[in-house]
Amino acid sequence: MINPMDLSGKTILVTGASSGIGRETCRCLSELGARIVLVARNKEKLAETAATLEGNGHLVEPFDCTLVDEIPNWLVRIAKLVGPFDGIVHSAGFSVTQPIRIWNAKDTDAMMRINLYPCFALAKGLRLKAAHKQGASLVFLSSITGLCGQPGLAVYTATKAGIIGVTKCLALELIPDGIRVNCVAPAMVETEMAVQWRQTMTEEQIDKRIKKHPMGFGTPRYVAISSAFLLSDASRWITGTTLVTDGGYTA
Repeated sequence: MINPMDLSGKTILVTGASSGIGRETCRCLSELGARIVLVARNKEKLAETAATLEGNGHLVEPFDCTLVDEIPNWLVRIAKLVGPFDGIVHSAGFSVTQPIRIWNAKDTDAMMRINLYPCFALAKGLRLKAAHKQGASLVFLSSITGLCGQPGLAVYTATKAGIIGVTKCLALELIPDGIRVNCVAPAMVETEMAVQWRQTMTEEQIDKRIKKHPMGFGTPRYVAISSAFLLSDASRWITGTTLVTDGGYTA
């Protein structure tokens, strides 16, 4: 039986590969046969992720994605080492609860520089002929907060809603280059970030949030599989879309 999500022979770069959804995405893609370029700032944690991957030929590439102006040329340099990319997943990001009463531009820019700005830079680099193969797929990690507002998360929501909008525009712009662009919008997922979130909430607040997820909180694996689908030939007629992976939250 042919596996429509087979990624054998494909080279895929994953940002945020040192933990959480990014780490699980690397594992999932490697199990489907892909060679992974693992990207994050912490070399030791990247090595830990790499040690758990199936197959061989994976590359650990420490890089700070907030250095957005350097990303296009950096992608080309990596492509010269491993060959043109079949796909990229931008999973790096962070969230901070910040009520509007304490809003400031500095914190907003910091979140934009990791959650949103790299989307533009990765697209700019990937479209270069030296950096991608025909039929390449670019996947961004958005969030259901980009679709549903939540108190105290205006800045985070702005970055994630921005990703949804950017996805639609880039999908149209990169069609001539043979590149598809999509994003995944998960609800609450049990990651290190979720553990930090729990520490800031009361039991009542946590219980209220859980009840908003009819199928419970998700796991990184669920999101990783969604990204794998959008990278694979199974989704070759899909671009500009947001794949909501939320256990019924938005319903």
